[in-house]
Amino acid sequence: MIRREVKIQNLSGLHLRPAAILCNKAMEYKCNVSFDYAGGVGNANAKSVLSVLGACVRCGDTIELICDGDDEEDAMHALVESINSGLGE
Repeated sequence: MIRREVKIQNLSGLHLRPAAILCNKAMEYKCNVSFDYAGGVGNANAKSVLSVLGACVRCGDTIELICDGDDEEDAMHALVESINSGLGE
């Protein structure tokens, strides 16, 4: 299992479009992908749009991505790159 903190850059946070992009990217990998938010108070399944939206992550918030499984390194690299590039926005 690997963890990495990432700051959300999107001005509107993880609303529907970037949440869907994040989920689609996470679903490309076999490993479990989740993230802790709100200072570790909550945990969201990054492969579920409803779970990501329910986290109410805003611009400037920091989440801790968690990848656990066979392709965790590849998944982490791709997800961090996607988040840092603005998730399509």
